[in-house]
Amino acid sequence: MRFLDDRTPEHDLTYDDVFLVPRRSDVVSRFDVDLTTPDGTGATVPVVAANMTAVAGRRMAETLARRGALTVLPQDVATDAVADIVGWIKQRDPVWDTPLVLRTGDAVADALNLLPKRAHDAVVVVDDGGRPVGTVDEAACLGVDRFTRLADVLDPDPVTLALDTPPREVFEALQSTRRAHAVALGLDDDGRLAGLLTPLGALRAGIYTPALDARGRLRTAAAIGINGDVAVKAKALLDAGVDVLVVDTAHGHQGKMLDALRVVRSVVDTEGAAVPVAAGNVVTAEGAADLADAGADIVKVGVGPGAMCTTRMMTGVGRPQFSAVAECVAAARERGAVVWADGGVRHPRDVALALAAGAASVMIGSWLAGTYESPGDLLRDEHGRAYKESFGMASKRAVSARTRGDNAFDRARKSLFEEGISSSRQRLDPDRPGVEDVLDGICSGVRSACTYTGARTLGELHERSVVGMQTTAGFTEGTPHGR
Repeated sequence: MRFLDDRTPEHDLTYDDVFLVPRRSDVVSRFDVDLTTPDGTGATVPVVAANMTAVAGRRMAETLARRGALTVLPQDVATDAVADIVGWIKQRDPVWDTPLVLRTGDAVADALNLLPKRAHDAVVVVDDGGRPVGTVDEAACLGVDRFTRLADVLDPDPVTLALDTPPREVFEALQSTRRAHAVALGLDDDGRLAGLLTPLGALRAGIYTPALDARGRLRTAAAIGINGDVAVKAKALLDAGVDVLVVDTAHGHQGKMLDALRVVRSVVDTEGAAVPVAAGNVVTAEGAADLADAGADIVKVGVGPGAMCTTRMMTGVGRPQFSAVAECVAAARERGAVVWADGGVRHPRDVALALAAGAASVMIGSWLAGTYESPGDLLRDEHGRAYKESFGMASKRAVSARTRGDNAFDRARKSLFEEGISSSRQRLDPDRPGVEDVLDGICSGVRSACTYTGARTLGELHERSVVGMQTTAGFTEGTPHGR
């Protein structure tokens, strides 16, 4: 990456301050671009769901891994619970989505409670043997009593296909039904329900490559804090089958982090596990170098840019994200490490700019909280608009959950030092309510950025990117004026 006219910035820059300059390109199609990240995680798109309680759960991890991205399970989740989640994710099909399942005797109310858990708008009704007898969508539940049995409202003629049916054939079969919200049910050899695909899901299955481990199972990551017995937790997560370990604390450039990171590195090496270790967060070349020297394969960069973070307003500490990423990338590369740009992205352009600065992947938090797949319950505001609640991991809400085992005095003392928003409404975009919809927009934007710069890989995007600096008016000019 270089700056336009080889200018040297006089101050630190964030994503709104810069733009990519189009260059001569021989990349004909967006589909000629390979988005595989060079971070060693096995991800095939450079997106990581942040380890926030309001973002990262089993549904998020499963769905993103199926599309090639990665999810970091939060450090606040008990180790045995993480093991259960990882085991569940590893059992999911890499192509077919996990269906929502009820029985004929269940009520419409049960279906309405389940439907917001997935973006595919279907509950599959099965018999006692696990064989499908019909499907129910939201439209079928409207205008009927909530205690009505599903047997009375289900569609008794769903599209059923063998689980090994190629995605294109699934798409064509659904197109031929001419139903507005058709779904295909994947059946195993005994006719039992094993998966579900929508037409859009089948289409995506032909575009994205799942992030799979050596045994062909979906990948996921998990976070470790720097307190407590770090070695025991690292070993437990490796035993659970976690594919990436993330040593995480708000201020990553401190002695306690370096000690914890060395312990995790030692555990991974002793176990002989081919598991990358990420650590952070830092915003300087010195911080990135120290983490890499202590054993980090991946350095997380970002202090204060997150939507739920109040660190900069409370402390004055932090750094504009684009400059932080660019500087840390240079230092990490000298030591054979890579960078995850953590936070501060609001638009696909921001992801493209972080990658242009040299990041191997981009971590996203609150942007993903407002999707069907995030762990929170779907709520509605006074105008009937759907939303989910998000909160920062240093907020009162998160700290209270994290310290529930402490005595009352220690909990009260720690509550005096909270940084972060405890409750924020993340509205579901009616046009992009699912995390796959968000991922489509991000990947489309990054692929287009690559075609404009003449890059076929993320490495080439970094090498070929020419970045210009702009005023606030310049940024505003690039926004849609018709809003």
